[in-house]
Order: sequence, then structure tokens, then C-alpha cells
Amino acid sequence: MSAASVLAWLEKHAPDLALIDHAVSTATVAEAAAVLGTEPGRIAKTLAFRVGDTPMLLIARGDARLDNARCKAELGGRPRMLDAEATLALTGHAVGGVCPFGLASDLPVLADRSLLAYPTVFPAAGSRTSSVEVEPERLADLVGARWVAICNVPSEVGS
Repeated sequence: MSAASVLAWLEKHAPDLALIDHAVSTATVAEAAAVLGTEPGRIAKTLAFRVGDTPMLLIARGDARLDNARCKAELGGRPRMLDAEATLALTGHAVGGVCPFGLASDLPVLADRSLLAYPTVFPAAGSRTSSVEVEPERLADLVGARWVAICNVPSEVGS
């Protein structure tokens, strides 16, 4: 269902974006970067977590890490990652293919400003072998994401 739901969603909302099936695993940031021949930061990972009782998704660059203090200040609490079962139930996508497209539930989506460092990024597309290439601003617009600054990137670690 997952890749099919993403394909149907893309056909309706962004027919010009092509789903790329790599035929090999792109389930991790490292695998996706290697297959795409790009740096890990350009991989737009989608994280599923809760703050309090509210589940949400965050799209961030692949080499970014959540900053608990920033999350608490921006979202009012500490993020708690969803397990694989809860992620699948809420998104319709298995871990490794989680993306903000074709969701099983209406979830708030956040986009970390770290994505804006790149002209295009590669979010997953509902399976462990697929992705799309899209401009960060367009990605956020398509999924109705709210821009936040809750991640650290490698150059900020330790600062």
C-alpha cells in the first residue's frame, strides 16, 4: 500500500515529480546518499515522534540531529520517537520508507530549516527503495509543513 499511496498522492498533488525506484535499499541516510551519489545532508529524512500526546512528522536533512532543548522551546515538550509499529499505523509507511506523502493519518508535518541549505533534497517515497527529488520550499508547501529550527547539523555540534 505504501508506495502505491505515495504514487497516487504524487499524481494528484505533484504530477511533475517522478517517483524514483532505485531497486536497492535506500532505507538509511547512508544507503540513500550512496545510491544517489550525493552527500547525506541532501537526504530528507522523515522522523515520526510524539510531543506529549500529539504525534507528528519532522522532515530534516539527513545529517541533522534533533536538539531536545530546541524541541522543548518550539514544541512545548521533549520529542519521543515512535516505534516501528506505531509509525506504520499512523503513516501507512514502514520505517525506511517513511515520508510526508500519502499518509494514512492526518498528521502535523514540520520541516526543519536545515533543509534550506540545499537546492533540492531527496525524501523517501513510501518504500525502502524509492525517493523523489524536490526543492525544500516546495516539499514543505506540498505537505503543508510548518518551518521550525529544532535540529543541529554537523557544523553546530558542540556549539
